[in-house]
Amino acid sequence: MRVLVTNDDGIHAPGLACLERVAAQVGNDVWTVAPETDQSGVAHSMSLNDPLRLREVGKQRFAVRGTPTDCVLMAVRHVLPEPPDLILSGFNKGQNLAEDITYSGTVAAAIEGTILGITSIALSQAYSFAPDIQPPYETAEALAPDLIRTLADLDVPAETLININFPNRAPGAVEGVRVTRQGRRNIDFLTIDKRSDGRGNPYYWLTYNGRPPQPDVGTDLEAVRAGFVSVTPLSIDMTDHACKAKVSEALGLDPDR
Repeated sequence: MRVLVTNDDGIHAPGLACLERVAAQVGNDVWTVAPETDQSGVAHSMSLNDPLRLREVGKQRFAVRGTPTDCVLMAVRHVLPEPPDLILSGFNKGQNLAEDITYSGTVAAAIEGTILGITSIALSQAYSFAPDIQPPYETAEALAPDLIRTLADLDVPAETLININFPNRAPGAVEGVRVTRQGRRNIDFLTIDKRSDGRGNPYYWLTYNGRPPQPDVGTDLEAVRAGFVSVTPLSIDMTDHACKAKVSEALGLDPDR
């Protein structure tokens, strides 16, 4: 099996090295094409106004000066001799749950792979965000291989990707695996922190409010908080099918056309 490994934390990220070792357990031809620099939060953006710079950093390892989406496109259309059978994106430094999915470059790489018709899985490792604390990547590295083998062989719809999040626990303390739906946080979980520089000029940081959400039952948020691995199938079809008939009725149109 040919496996493409990518991420949004950059080519030198510790989580990428862990995922490369996992990929070597599930495939016999592993390639890595990852961003030159940290691209966290760039979502499904692509570089349309800047050139893509490609740098070989090792055997079947390449860095792209671009986004995770750029990396997948470069890998599939230019770098690899043939398209991969599987794309693994991660291990992200930090969870990608609830609204994180819409911002995440890690998930976006898996979205792009799915658009290209390739089985794609995003993988993220939760941690506490405390100063000088690193994510317990050993948890993701220990538990991911069996999950990937099972999910890679699963006959999922062509528009579906899988988003996996590992809890902030040691491997032996993980409660199990839950198949979940995307959760929702409190509406004000992101805030603006106003500060001043050395000359008194204002500048701003996006920050989290620090108040943990109250997750609904069955969501990715609930599972990871309870110490479970969260496995969430996501669709690139963002149509709200349940609302389509209501909108058609309001516009006086046939919902079936």
